[in-house]
Amino acid sequence: MKTKFLYFIFGLIVLAACNSSTPQQEANAAANYTNKELGWTITIPEGYKLISKAKIEVNDQKGKEAINKVYEGEVNTDSLKHLVSFQKNQLNIFDSTIEPYVEKYPGEYETNNQALKKLLFDTYNNQKIKIDTLSGKEVVQGLDFNAFYIKVYGPSGAVLMHQVMYSTLLKGYDFGVNINYNNEEDKKILMDAFKNSKFK
Repeated sequence: MKTKFLYFIFGLIVLAACNSSTPQQEANAAANYTNKELGWTITIPEGYKLISKAKIEVNDQKGKEAINKVYEGEVNTDSLKHLVSFQKNQLNIFDSTIEPYVEKYPGEYETNNQALKKLLFDTYNNQKIKIDTLSGKEVVQGLDFNAFYIKVYGPSGAVLMHQVMYSTLLKGYDFGVNINYNNEEDKKILMDAFKNSKFK
């Protein structure tokens, strides 16, 4: 069975990220990023740096390993493509991905999204990480997105971070955005970057 990862791979390795040492300095972020497949342009916020391809690959592998502990079947991410990923630190991160997606029947995409949410919940639970979740819909630049809100708690019981995961079908792709933040200032910066991005 093929499972689409998309917007939540970064979320699956949050515990490892929080316990690791400070990452090495990444390349300076460019002012803008444009993806031709989607016709999407986003401005990378000042103070945020691009995440290297090598680091993304390591995080993806950790995500697969976490999922394999709760999911029996083939996890295939061969067609997944990371777009732009940037971070201020280990708890304030923006990640975006696309994967070709054509519905085989009406409603398949929504059904798949529900299954993905359960898989994510089970993965956190298996790692003994407490979370609260909420699902919703948001409109960004005239496009309808599924939104999945996650509150992640640390070992002390205090809120460690928040995640917002967006997904939509666009131009033959499943487009996903994952935003992690741990304070209101960075929440606003990351949300504004996404919600002010442009689609042609």
